[in-house]
Amino acid sequence: MTADTLDEQLVKYLADAHSIEEQALQQLRGAPDAARDPELAEILRRHLVETEGHERAVSERLEAYGARSSTFKDLLMRVGGAGFLLFARAQPDTPGKLVAHAYSYEHLELASYELLIRVAERAGDAETVKVAQRIRDEERAMGERLAACFDKAVEASLAEKAPDDLDAQLDKYLQDAHAIEAQAVKLLENAPDSVDDPELAKLFQEHLLETRSQQRLVDGRLEARGGGSSSLKDAAMRGGALSWATFFDTHPDTPGKLVAFAYAFEHLEIAAYEELKRVAQKAGDIETGQAADEILLQERAAAAKLAESFDRATDAALREVGVR
Repeated sequence: MTADTLDEQLVKYLADAHSIEEQALQQLRGAPDAARDPELAEILRRHLVETEGHERAVSERLEAYGARSSTFKDLLMRVGGAGFLLFARAQPDTPGKLVAHAYSYEHLELASYELLIRVAERAGDAETVKVAQRIRDEERAMGERLAACFDKAVEASLAEKAPDDLDAQLDKYLQDAHAIEAQAVKLLENAPDSVDDPELAKLFQEHLLETRSQQRLVDGRLEARGGGSSSLKDAAMRGGALSWATFFDTHPDTPGKLVAFAYAFEHLEIAAYEELKRVAQKAGDIETGQAADEILLQERAAAAKLAESFDRATDAALREVGVR
């Protein structure tokens, strides 16, 4: 294949990055007012300024190729960002949901820029590499700031709850964790068939076994507490997984998008279990706290393996579109 074909792929990766930044902007413009905590709100406002800079930098790199962002993709992502804010505001634990989602989204951005860096390196575009590395580092730093806010997010989520309501709140957090695992199982069941790479397929298959075990562990804690999972939440999350599977199958660079999304989803799970652990501690449920810690070790290990596969995912994605 010619270098022009690789340049075309680089422009597509830049357009994808721009769409991701558009969704981030949509979320960050409304997130501070939903945070219910002044320090958390300020962190989100500061990152809004950074994100505006990211959008401009990506636009400039597109212009350098005589290209523009995708109006359709940008609009779709803005709508998604607005939809999430409505969802978060409708939840009784808005700050927790907001921080968990933002933490996951920062890692989606981080993964997207890791892939963009690799495509730019193959295309010999040193300027795009430099821009993407700077943005990646700022996304990673924001992720670390959000991780430092898990305590604050849980405190803000439970601030208006009576002490004797903690057990009920813990049951809801366990149900949320079960629903997240239901989506993870469905995603991981479909993932191996979506990537034409045996090592990536093996990675997804191995974590599927772990995820089923994690769901059983959450089930056990719900049963021990005299409750059960939420059929409605589980069904909604499984439906979301099927939608994502369809999305991946319609894109020619499926391996890259799938690995980036899986990496972000691992961080959604990490955030969910970090918050669950804190609620369990407040409710005095030692066993649930220990279960959350056990699952967190596995989720962090899975995220690290996905990060190690960025090179392989980039190569597989480029092969899918005929670039060697």
